[in-house]
Amino acid sequence: MKKIVIIGSGNVAEALALSLAEQGMAPVQIYARNAESGSALAARCGAEYAGEPAQLAPADLYLIAVSDRAIASVSASLDFGDAIVAHTSGSTPVDALSSKIRHRAVLYPLQSFTKGRNVDFREIPLMIEGCTAKALECVREVAGALSDRVLEVDSRRRAAVHLAAVFVSNFANYMYTIGEELLADTGMDFSLLKPLILETARKAVESSSPRRVQTGPAVRNDFQTKNLHCEMLVDKPDLKNIYINLSNQIWETSKKISRK
Repeated sequence: MKKIVIIGSGNVAEALALSLAEQGMAPVQIYARNAESGSALAARCGAEYAGEPAQLAPADLYLIAVSDRAIASVSASLDFGDAIVAHTSGSTPVDALSSKIRHRAVLYPLQSFTKGRNVDFREIPLMIEGCTAKALECVREVAGALSDRVLEVDSRRRAAVHLAAVFVSNFANYMYTIGEELLADTGMDFSLLKPLILETARKAVESSSPRRVQTGPAVRNDFQTKNLHCEMLVDKPDLKNIYINLSNQIWETSKKISRK
């Protein structure tokens, strides 16, 4: 069994550590600058905690699960010997890892993680990359123990996947936030929108393409409704611009679909 050390104690680190533990591959150590969250995570997955470079445990695989901007500095600041070192970022190239590391790799889980929420890693696409055969084989083995969907994806394509994920997850969630604010302005609760959100997501997932299940006034090019909505947003110019731009994009897309 491979010895794994997880570097970091944030959302991704927590999800990986707990999922590895469930598969009988619990990390031997959680290395993190934040002693409180790091030691708490270590206790939950039966690992030791370390916060100083000299305390870094020997391992076969080091998983760096820190913010994208910290990957280069963290990988350059620690001595990994000849071990395999992988980061977990979607948008960061494998070469962001320090050049002193021979066996550089990536293990990127395509999912949104929030502390305290359990996720089933078996359903999460895990994207892997390795600079050497040894690195690639190692992350493939670990990824295969966690997920039923493991894909070898290079840094350029993985960045494209991450961009798409930002649109369908981060941006979509911001739309929910706007909806919540608009309802709050009239004294109504966000819970009214939850059945609609769930059905919209189900249709997108179950359809051959989300384009084919797009609905609303923009698809119909309903000028009367769109103008009414814009009038309602006259005191919210930023939201009005979002509404107009998205409506235009939806209309252009719907025209392309109708011509096929």
